[in-house]
Amino acid sequence: MDTETARLILRRTVLADVPDLFEFLGDAAVMRYTHSDASPKECRRRVAAHEWRRRRDGYAPWTVVTKADGRIIGWGGLYIDPFDEGWGVEVGYFFHPSVWGQGYATELTQACLSLADDTLKLPEVRAFARPENTGSRRVLEKAGFKVVRFVPEMERILYRRGQYGEHPAV
Repeated sequence: MDTETARLILRRTVLADVPDLFEFLGDAAVMRYTHSDASPKECRRRVAAHEWRRRRDGYAPWTVVTKADGRIIGWGGLYIDPFDEGWGVEVGYFFHPSVWGQGYATELTQACLSLADDTLKLPEVRAFARPENTGSRRVLEKAGFKVVRFVPEMERILYRRGQYGEHPAV
C-alpha cells in the first residue's frame, strides 16, 4: 500500500530502484549503525526478500521519493525482517546522507505509525537503534517509542510502541 506525506511519496520498491538505493544501502560508512549491502546483487536480494514479505503481510519498506524533485532519498517503513523474523513488526529507515537532519525519518515514521494504528490495527511496532545513533534514537523517542532493553547480541537497543501510542508491559 503506497502513501504520501507532506513532502514524500512512499511507494513499493521495484528492482529498477536498486542502483539508487545501493548508493547509500551499500555504503558501509553511511550504514555504520546497521547492515550494508556488499554488492548491488545483495541489495537486490534484500529488496526482493522484503517485497516477498509485502505480498504475504501487506507491508514492507517503501522507496522514499521527494515530492519536490522525484528523487529517491531513502528506503524504509514497516516490515517483518525476512532474515530475522522473530522480532515481529518493526519500523526502519535508511536515508541518503545528503538529506540527513531534514526530518524525513520522522515524517516516514509518523506515516508508518498511522498505517500501523489506523489501517493494519497492529498491537505494537518495534524498532532497533544502536546506543551511539543519537539521531535515530531521537526519531523513535519523538514518535512515542520506549526503550525495552539492550540486546547484546545485536549491540542495539530494542524499542517498542503499542497501538495508538500505548506502551504495553514488557
